[in-house]
Amino acid sequence: QVQLVESGGGLVQPGGSLRLSCAASGSISSINSMAWYRQAPGKQRELVAALLSGGSINYARFVKGRFTISRDNAQNTLYLQVSSLKPEDTAVYYCNAALRGPPFESWGQGTQVTVSS
Repeated sequence: QVQLVESGGGLVQPGGSLRLSCAASGSISSINSMAWYRQAPGKQRELVAALLSGGSINYARFVKGRFTISRDNAQNTLYLQVSSLKPEDTAVYYCNAALRGPPFESWGQGTQVTVSS
């Protein structure tokens, strides 16, 4: 089992920045890849950025160079630096880990990001 705990969300003005963190614990060696998703009110959960097992990174089109995903293996922590925030970035941001064995994935509880003036 892998447990994920997100932090770093909050209220920020348009154009502002935040650094989201996702601390992983448990069977760290079973993690194949990690990603950030988000879910806005009334909308489906969507992929924001993924850090794959080979080190490659995928970003959603709406990121457009504003977000950066990174991982500190020594700290077992995944980060998402979000910058140039827009009101439409308001959502709960979730950390996800794809695992090599059952249950094959793990989710954190989410951290709220609200962009408003």
